[in-house]
Amino acid sequence: MKHLMSAIFAFVVTIGLQAQVKTPQPSPSSKLEQTVGLTNVTLEYSRPSMRGREVFGNLVPYGKTWRTGANANTKITFSDAVVIDGKTLKAGSYAIYTVPNKTSWDVIFYSKSDNSGLPKEWDDSQVALKTKAQVYPMPVDIETFTMTFDDLTNDSAVIGMLWGKVYAGVKFEVPTEAMVMKNIDATMKGAPTANDYYASAVYYLESGKDINKAKTWIDKSISMSDKPAFWQLRKQSLIHAKAGDKKGAIDAAKKSLEGAKAAGNADYVKMNTDSLKEWGAL
Repeated sequence: MKHLMSAIFAFVVTIGLQAQVKTPQPSPSSKLEQTVGLTNVTLEYSRPSMRGREVFGNLVPYGKTWRTGANANTKITFSDAVVIDGKTLKAGSYAIYTVPNKTSWDVIFYSKSDNSGLPKEWDDSQVALKTKAQVYPMPVDIETFTMTFDDLTNDSAVIGMLWGKVYAGVKFEVPTEAMVMKNIDATMKGAPTANDYYASAVYYLESGKDINKAKTWIDKSISMSDKPAFWQLRKQSLIHAKAGDKKGAIDAAKKSLEGAKAAGNADYVKMNTDSLKEWGAL
């Protein structure tokens, strides 16, 4: 019994000592959260490094399915349905698998997203969407596998994948316009606030929509504000200018310039000064 208790004690001590030791992971995990338009996108993956090894065609063989990182499979989550290569991918979580080749990659969005790396048995019915990504050469080595959200707009972004001297990207589109227009239409039928008019006007300006409607809304927003901010007046000047109302644009820009000077905001001072020069007011 004495020997048994000693063995148990030694085992417990050993486990306790092991639990206190923390070392860096060779392929640390990473999590990216990005809003694209009104859609929330989360990307979770692990990041292996080259460590002197040749990556594609060697460490990651050409023509074979790759977990797109290390450890557990890479996972992406969309809060809304997105469109990739003309095909709709429903809202939800997906594993991202890739098949790298020299000039392009196959990129696969796999419905079962909680695999430990590659699925033990591949199930084609779990392939929610498959597309191709062109390969672009990088001028320098990217030591650690990196995923990014690139080329952000209100309506789209690109999932970038970089490692070694390779960049591959997949563009996805989000339903921002439909969501915003539905929201604007519903709000304008009710009791819109000054902020509602302002946000709607700016969206119309930046999306290239009816600029006269944007002008009506921005003027309404400014008239409802006791003391419009210089950045709001700046948008008013730009909307008036695009609508062809040069006098209104100059008046708003002068007010914005005055407010920016009082606030000590050099960026807006310069923007307004440049615009006033362009419009012949300075």
